[in-house]
Amino acid sequence: MTDFFDLPVRRIEANGIRIAARVDGSGPPLLLLHGHPQTHAIWHRVWPELTRHRTCVAADLRGYGDSDKPAASADHSAHSKREMAADMADLMRALGHASFEVLAHDRGARVAHRLALDHAGAVTRLMLLDIAPTLDMYEGTTRAFAQAYYHWFWLIQPAPLPETMIERDPVFYLRSVMGGRPGGLAHFSDAAMAEYERAARQPGWATGICEDYRASATLDLEHDRAGRAAGERVRQPLRALWGERGAVGRNFDVLALWRAVADEVSGGALPGAHYLAEECPEALLAQAREFFGWDGGTGR
Repeated sequence: MTDFFDLPVRRIEANGIRIAARVDGSGPPLLLLHGHPQTHAIWHRVWPELTRHRTCVAADLRGYGDSDKPAASADHSAHSKREMAADMADLMRALGHASFEVLAHDRGARVAHRLALDHAGAVTRLMLLDIAPTLDMYEGTTRAFAQAYYHWFWLIQPAPLPETMIERDPVFYLRSVMGGRPGGLAHFSDAAMAEYERAARQPGWATGICEDYRASATLDLEHDRAGRAAGERVRQPLRALWGERGAVGRNFDVLALWRAVADEVSGGALPGAHYLAEECPEALLAQAREFFGWDGGTGR
């Protein structure tokens, strides 16, 4: 099996832009989505095992990594989770996958949530890492959560304030965000950190991440509220996992919130904080093996 970092990065036309992705493995397709402020390199430690059982597509979200970085739109629609989900549905179709499983972290998990709703026929099951539903997290914000997730409220300030500050030293910003979690930067390999830092230096990165968060605090909430009012629910099996040392599990009843919006929910805490694929890869793989049905797993 080719080493993750030796695999070529493909740039595939999807939904009118180019999405960067690494593709490898065999078996049913599995879409892997990363979070902020990283790239699809978050999956490098679990990649060898994942690709033994699945055809893995590890993609960069629009605005991140080597994917295109569209300009900001006045209503933030260019970076809405609905638009990002359309990117990924089109990406998988372009690769020949009419239906697929999803494993997603952080911002990518929010995209995956919308993907499961808007493209229900394509997503067969989804595993979401260290999030509760976006609407519930905003509406349930406390001082403790706001302090832990200060960037949620800073990145949504009007342009160009956060962009200008980030662009002064994007690597400092990236290291501060990632290193500010329990365990600091010790969780991350040199190769992965080099990728994250390279991506952070790219023109348009600061705009992409700020617009991602601005969309989540505005248009995404409108979509979520409208969907709930219409009875929209995730019908696919959903497994929610979070870090036992992280802020999400401390501040929210993760399973209860997901059960309020999804039909079949399982999950629990893993021995990490936030970056679970890099902090506790073996624990994550054990969950994936059981949930996706590898090696005699139940697939439930």
